[in-house]
Amino acid sequence: MKDKKSNRREFLKIGAAGLAAAGILTQLKGTARAARAVSLEEATVARLQDGMKTGKFTARMLVEGYLERIRELDPKIRSVIELNPDALVLADLADKERKRGKVRSALHGIPVLIKDNIDTADRMKTTAGSLALADAPAPARDAFVVERLRQAGAVIIGKTNLSEWANFRSTKSISGWSGRGGQTNNPYILTENPCGSSAGTGAAVSANLAAVGIGTETNGSIICPATRNGIVGIKPTLGLVSRSGIIPIAHTQDTAGPMCRNVADAAALLGVMTGRDKRDAITADSKKGAKDYTKFLDANGLKGARLGVVRQFIGTNARQKELFEANLEALKTAGAILTEVNFTEDYSKMGDDRLLVLLYEFKTDLNKYLAARGAAAKTLADLIRFNNENKEKEMPLFAQELFEQAQAKGELTDKVYLDALARVKQATREKGIDAVLAKDNLDALVAPAGGATWSIAAVAGYPYITVPAGFINNLPAGLGFFGRAFSEPALVKYAYAFEQATKARRAPQFLEKAPA
Repeated sequence: MKDKKSNRREFLKIGAAGLAAAGILTQLKGTARAARAVSLEEATVARLQDGMKTGKFTARMLVEGYLERIRELDPKIRSVIELNPDALVLADLADKERKRGKVRSALHGIPVLIKDNIDTADRMKTTAGSLALADAPAPARDAFVVERLRQAGAVIIGKTNLSEWANFRSTKSISGWSGRGGQTNNPYILTENPCGSSAGTGAAVSANLAAVGIGTETNGSIICPATRNGIVGIKPTLGLVSRSGIIPIAHTQDTAGPMCRNVADAAALLGVMTGRDKRDAITADSKKGAKDYTKFLDANGLKGARLGVVRQFIGTNARQKELFEANLEALKTAGAILTEVNFTEDYSKMGDDRLLVLLYEFKTDLNKYLAARGAAAKTLADLIRFNNENKEKEMPLFAQELFEQAQAKGELTDKVYLDALARVKQATREKGIDAVLAKDNLDALVAPAGGATWSIAAVAGYPYITVPAGFINNLPAGLGFFGRAFSEPALVKYAYAFEQATKARRAPQFLEKAPA
């Protein structure tokens, strides 16, 4: 406990110094009144765009407003690891373009927070939360998703904290903790964990510290924090969103995705993020997706939808079962046709294969990224050495067992890796999601947003959407929709219809502890 408090105090010191150095606090002086003139509590992208269109407020006012909220609220949750010193300049540029009649997209002038494992070729750092990259030069080029955001006119106002190295350093790691950023807290109950490696984005977006946010996922790292922080998270099909410029874990599962307070905003952001990237060959398949996901926002979208109900992974929590039954009633009332389904594969026996694939790919993929980055640490072995030499700062709470296990693995041509990869893909795809859907001619699957189902989708490389569905023990719970590869249009439609029927999202209250 002492170590955790020490880390948190250090983060606050670093955060204040960083803000002052960037000049952000100075720029904010005198802008509080203008910032508060814009109501940002639960603001949607559409409402913000309408306000800018009518001249009620500007992109600069939005950025000032969110920066003010970060200054006031983020010391409680510690979700933002760094602010963009050029945020106000970018907002001004967006406003100038709008005055000239140029509006690039639905995200023009919209403030965005992105996870600190996504490259930006600017004055912000990209560190995956590790002190080993804190002094590294800026990436030579933006990540593809960042390029897309800039092309859309979005304003990146900062980067969010994360589980260091996207939660792939130790078998005992703490979600939301990094050596650089300390511990992110859950905005609903500050003593609770925000879950998943995209913890900072989940907590920040839920707390209304930005209009929308971007996280990344290998196995649950978008879905878990989105669910736990009461927001919408979309884990896209592998290949729909480019992986270039994102610090990797495993290329057969890694993807970035939207994290937003509502399905409409997530759909708008997803459309901006997608597209073919010459640096990532797998995005040749992105043409199988849609260019605009907002056209699938249909409040009546559940009418006639054939959904498979997945109960087998719920567990014994009575409150979760009760909530799921209420969610199913809402789906039926909205016109969905529900069918009970079961996965026949025993996924509990595949843990070794799943981990083996990640260990092999992590070593290869991270070494490739580091070699091109120009940091002092050029290999996984260098990172292991750095952590050992800086134990007090980097390993006060847990070690680096996964780093060491990955370092011991061989090449991606090894038969043991290839066999394990083939087994897990077949189990989750042909014998898993595809088989279950085909058996009863279903459109998609629905389950409480939980580890077993998001893991199946993550390993398969198939899409998954979580939507706020209620509360369990004063913390948000989500309903998960998942299905075949590139079925995002249908999933967005179902998720939106469920959201409109239930409206379960409630803004966090920053409780110091759970109510008695």
